[in-house]
Amino acid sequence: MKYRHSLLIVLLPLLLTSAPTFALTADEQFLAARDAYRAGDKAKLERLAPSLQDYELAAYVEYWQLLMDLKESDPTTIRAFLGRNENSYVGERMRIDWLRQLGRRQQWELFDSEYPRLAQPDQELACYALQSRQAQGDPRAMDDALPLWLTLLEPPDACYPVLEALIVNKRVLADAVWARIRRQFEANKIAAAIYSMNYLPASQMPDKKLAQVVADSPLPWLNKLPSDFSGSRMQRELAVLAIQRVARNDPRVAADQLEKIAGSLKPGEKNWAWSQIGLQAAQRHLPEAMDWYRQAGDSALSDEAAEWKVRAALRVQDWGSVRATIEKMPPTLAAQPAWTYWLGRAYRAGGRLEDANNLFARIAGQPDFYGSLANDELGRTTMTPPKAAPPTREELAQVAAIPGVQRAQAFFRLNLRTDGVKEWGWALRGMSDRELLAASEIALRSGNYDRAIAAADRTRNEHDYSLRYLAPYRDQVRPAARNQALDDAWVYGLMRQESRFITSAKSNVGASGLMQLMPATAKWVANKIGLKDFNQGRVNDTEINLLLGTTYMRLVLESLDNHPVLASAAYNAGPGRARRWRADRPLEGAIYAETIPFSETRDYVKKVMNNSVYYAALFDGKPQTLKGRLGVIAPRTGGETAKSDDLP
Repeated sequence: MKYRHSLLIVLLPLLLTSAPTFALTADEQFLAARDAYRAGDKAKLERLAPSLQDYELAAYVEYWQLLMDLKESDPTTIRAFLGRNENSYVGERMRIDWLRQLGRRQQWELFDSEYPRLAQPDQELACYALQSRQAQGDPRAMDDALPLWLTLLEPPDACYPVLEALIVNKRVLADAVWARIRRQFEANKIAAAIYSMNYLPASQMPDKKLAQVVADSPLPWLNKLPSDFSGSRMQRELAVLAIQRVARNDPRVAADQLEKIAGSLKPGEKNWAWSQIGLQAAQRHLPEAMDWYRQAGDSALSDEAAEWKVRAALRVQDWGSVRATIEKMPPTLAAQPAWTYWLGRAYRAGGRLEDANNLFARIAGQPDFYGSLANDELGRTTMTPPKAAPPTREELAQVAAIPGVQRAQAFFRLNLRTDGVKEWGWALRGMSDRELLAASEIALRSGNYDRAIAAADRTRNEHDYSLRYLAPYRDQVRPAARNQALDDAWVYGLMRQESRFITSAKSNVGASGLMQLMPATAKWVANKIGLKDFNQGRVNDTEINLLLGTTYMRLVLESLDNHPVLASAAYNAGPGRARRWRADRPLEGAIYAETIPFSETRDYVKKVMNNSVYYAALFDGKPQTLKGRLGVIAPRTGGETAKSDDLP
């Protein structure tokens, strides 16, 4: 079926031009209309539209027609479309596109009448709304815009007038401009930082070429810095920005450079530079990280710098610094499950047991990594909740009749998964638990396992964890896991995170199939096991994908102390990195996971391991503990061989 639709996408334009009387199905006509829109062929789209008026995706055809004439369209026509498609995803898309055009044209009256009807405004439209309020002289618009100054580091074009109004109205002065530039350097948004320098007073504004040299060649620039630069704020600020850039490559060199010029810097400038060296050192697991953080004193840290200070403290079991750093975080950051859990651990280490248990109780029971760890701290095992009654025939019929569900299913039928996923997510908004369970069952029956999980994941009171943690392909997965002597709960936990059991899944970097194998990895494993007649076209075959994926899991596991945490990290980021991220002392598995430098891999390992807890609970029917699965990571040793270096 997938091949048939792919072939149609290629052949339809030829069919329509060379054989106009060829009888096309409604699905084929819709695909042709989609191609016409994407090619900008307005005439072809208009020819196809009448025959699709009763098609289940007809609203998209009309939407495409409106988009092609959006600049000239009468507002009455657009509002009529929005009225017919209110509370639908395609209606929301139309409203977003129209509002963007109205914002660009500064047609504020029309914009203001339509903007409140938008369900999910993005940052661009939120900035247009602020522009409108500023144009009308709303004094509170400036107050609402001010928080964007330090958080919107790479803004869309619509936000620049809002930020610049803060400058014009003197709500932001030179100190705040330099603070923004520092944040942008920290986030590696160099072009945006250099643009922000335009907001500085003339006496502090560096030449653009000079700023680029500081960003691109910081060490040579520092070596040429005159000894009498302390009287120039511009030179001092550029100096600490250069230190930050050097630290990104080598924190130790940056520390040496900062020591040389520290006497010429103001305390706030010097402290920020030390915090940046500490941040980069923490991400590299350098032993000096906490010492460099301490040299930053009590200066305010960015969210990322504060998080990595906690992680550096965890690596060396400095629970006092863990506590002090989390307590100084902004309330919204400190309230996140990660920092709630680790603050509880710090309180427990300091003997504040009641305070610790109160924090654990806030997140215990949540079906995520930190909820499971909090369960363990409170002596509660992690178990699946009672299974809700299956959806009735009437409940299934009611949900199946929802237009958004029907549109999503149509997109999936056409193998247009991206559109289907968006429609599905929109349709789930506001559903009750019973509706979500019915939606999950509908997706399951149609083979859309990822959408079944997405629906079941949203239930609040009535749950079915056999839907949240689907285990399809059991007749193939379990023998493959058993042949490699692997825990099938771990295999399923990894597959759930990798592909959500969609065999055609393909990542942005080229990984394919249920177990998301990279081409080089698949080829290497196939050669390793002597798989005959292997080619990349077979990677998405379920049997081949499972054979290669589970074999690679076993090889990685054996090369990393048979520890699933290390092997999970290796599966995502490579065995060499997983090995380097160990410490010089035994390290709690949860701390190893928390201190993985790559945010994607850090999140991945947490989810894989937490998934495996719930799969084990479902498969074995017994309570589980996440800490038991995470275990302890053995220290790296100076004499160990690079036995995983040959693994891809």
